[in-house]
Amino acid sequence: MYAELLEGAYDLHVHTGPDVNERKLDDLEMAERVQRLGMKGFGIKSHYFCTAERARLVKKLYPDVNPIGAIALNYPTGGINPMAVEMAARDGAKIVWMPTFDAANELRYLLAQNSYEELPPWAKVQLELNQQGKTQAGLSVLEDGKLTVAAQEVVEIVAQRDLILATGHLGKEEIYHLVRAAREHGVKKVVVTHPTFSSVSLSKEEQKELVQLGAYMEQCFGVITPTYGVDWEQLYEMIRYVGPEQTILSSDLGQVNNPFPDEGMVTFVTNLLNNGFGKEEIKQMTATNTTFLVEG
Repeated sequence: MYAELLEGAYDLHVHTGPDVNERKLDDLEMAERVQRLGMKGFGIKSHYFCTAERARLVKKLYPDVNPIGAIALNYPTGGINPMAVEMAARDGAKIVWMPTFDAANELRYLLAQNSYEELPPWAKVQLELNQQGKTQAGLSVLEDGKLTVAAQEVVEIVAQRDLILATGHLGKEEIYHLVRAAREHGVKKVVVTHPTFSSVSLSKEEQKELVQLGAYMEQCFGVITPTYGVDWEQLYEMIRYVGPEQTILSSDLGQVNNPFPDEGMVTFVTNLLNNGFGKEEIKQMTATNTTFLVEG
């Protein structure tokens, strides 16, 4: 049953290796797993580096799989760096994540006492760098309540290159400004990254508002836990309230202590099917919407 629900799907948020953090699997094993399930492809996410070249190598070895290169606009890539986005696009990247672990919003949350009961791998690196005095002030897309010039330029490149703009670990106010700016610039592919994640924490009403502004909600298996966000019942309620039409499902997996990304996706669709969601609704979120984002 699950094979049918994942056939033709993309998982656009996968943490494969090689990377700074140890990973459960590398790009090649992920390609094999995607191919066995009949999925179309997967987005290769590194918080530290552009993955476009990795994706091109995987494609050469697995021509039937569509690996998606991406860039996250943290300090290692120059922060909110329009030129890095331009070069990533020219190299074949399709996803641009706004700052994740280097977002001012995330750093405020991370450095607050006892924010995370269980530290994600990137958070351990951040704390280590912070203790060594190597971290910088967090990145924001806003200055004096307006989108920065650099952020505006990134949005313009995303529009020109028809890329996917993902919100990363930005805060609520930043997300609203970014989504509105993307709409004004004609960006058709805006994804709110794991809206239930602890440091983001968008209510179902806020998610609905952002969907009405044209964004897609990316519900991630890896954060369906009270430790990082919400439990399953809360997630079901959110998806029903927001609607499958502009929701995508991703694993956000690849961490050593978590299931394999494809295993997470199988559990994801199985749980949805067993809790009142129809096959067509699930396929909308796994295959139809993700295919539009990548290929549309």
